[in-house]
Amino acid sequence: MDERWLTVEDICGYLNVSNETIYKWIEQRNMPAHRVGRRWMFKQSEVDDWVRSGGAADKGDSPDARESKG
Repeated sequence: MDERWLTVEDICGYLNVSNETIYKWIEQRNMPAHRVGRRWMFKQSEVDDWVRSGGAADKGDSPDARESKG
């Protein structure tokens, strides 16, 4: 059976993060996402692989962490 496409809202619930975090991960961490019109869509298996490979790991990239490094 084919895997269904998930929305940003679905992925937020699945990973228990905000939609702001999802958009940041797409832009800054190459989270696997596909544009369908104006919406981002996801395959759960691709997101699972990305998370397992460390894509969602906290890398200390918050503004406070960057300022303290300098």
